[in-house]
Amino acid sequence: MTRQANAIDFWRGFALISIFINHIPGIYYTRFTHANYSLSDSADLFVFLAGWALRYVVGTPGRQHPLWYLVLRLGGRALTLYAAQILITMIAIAMLAATAVLSDNPLLLEWHNAAAVFQDPIPTHVGLALLTHQLGYFNILPLYVVLMFMAPLFVLIDRYAPHLVLPVSLAIYLVTLAFNIGVPTWPVEGEWFFNPLAWQLIFVLGFVLARQDGIGGFARQHIVPLRIIAVPIVICGAVVAYNDWWWFDPTKLPNPKLFFLISKPFNSPPRVIQFLALIALFSITYPYIKRWASGLVEFLSMLGRNSLYVFCVGSVLSLAGQIVRYLYQGNIYSDTAVLILGVAIMAVTAWLPELREDIKAGSRSSVASSP
Repeated sequence: MTRQANAIDFWRGFALISIFINHIPGIYYTRFTHANYSLSDSADLFVFLAGWALRYVVGTPGRQHPLWYLVLRLGGRALTLYAAQILITMIAIAMLAATAVLSDNPLLLEWHNAAAVFQDPIPTHVGLALLTHQLGYFNILPLYVVLMFMAPLFVLIDRYAPHLVLPVSLAIYLVTLAFNIGVPTWPVEGEWFFNPLAWQLIFVLGFVLARQDGIGGFARQHIVPLRIIAVPIVICGAVVAYNDWWWFDPTKLPNPKLFFLISKPFNSPPRVIQFLALIALFSITYPYIKRWASGLVEFLSMLGRNSLYVFCVGSVLSLAGQIVRYLYQGNIYSDTAVLILGVAIMAVTAWLPELREDIKAGSRSSVASSP
């Protein structure tokens, strides 16, 4: 079965590889990811593309699915993501426990907010089930789950008052930052690393920019001047990301400070603005990459088409990479082995579902053609 590569799947695959690398702190190859030269990173891209993909789920005017169907489909997707989060979290806990036992180092049980799982397991396991307790580097899917449950609200507004979708999202975002509204964790006191009340803006921006009219149509009609404006923004973002002392002193910023800080948990305005500039500037590159590196486009698109499988496996592989670096005092050789093996396993993970679909399609064709 022939599958057509496209920009959305390509960039989603790019984000998956970047997230895998960036989730292994200290690995040599993280210096080549754009997170080192940008205020935003692949998490922004991943969430933005999820919002963009939602537009295709909703359908085009005149060919839209009934609201009840969309609610069921989005709710089902949220439950699938929830199940995936529980699975990879349990695997991560088991990996940390096994490594601690085999290396005779109980300090590993405290990695990535896992200490409460072993020291106070009863309430902590309730928290894991409720998504109110999250392991470090395993906190993107909980955000995605909440966004899927919020999606029907934005779909409903888009259906009957499309011009209000972005203002409603922006209002939620601004109130969240103005009053520093966080989503609490439990039983360990704290807040979600990815605040869904703030991150929903990137999701909605993907959703509205995917429209052929409205703000999406405006962006397409004025993409050249927007790219010209984006150049200095991207350059300034790279300078600040590389030398964070170029940014304002947090103690001297006016209130509410979250409007001016570079905050990933709240996805503050400097990150959002720089991300939009990055999208505007680099969206022009896909046709050229497809022309000159078609194999790379096909490969990353395959990862992007099977993003949930690849993300889950990549998350577990990132933790495995951290453990390898810890045990073998990470160096260029072990880092290279981790990268090659990790990407290879992610590729197989993406290839297997497509192989299964091809086999099913072949079986149906054989049945249809049989006398």
